[in-house]
Amino acid sequence: MNIQAEKIALAKMVLDTDNPTILKSIKNILTKKEDSDFWDGLSLEQQKEIKEASLEIEEGETTDYELFISKHR
Repeated sequence: MNIQAEKIALAKMVLDTDNPTILKSIKNILTKKEDSDFWDGLSLEQQKEIKEASLEIEEGETTDYELFISKHR
């Protein structure tokens, strides 16, 4: 498919949707600045979970992958 046909197909999808979440995501993608950090796009809850996980790793609160998997096989 050529680029013009792809643009038309995408425009049709946008016009056909009534989902505000999809429209907001598309707008964010198209207006996103190149120098922005992905971190800014995360919710506060996601940021909190990542910070907590990083702290757990720093404090050695990790589980060996093979040990974890062996319990679930």
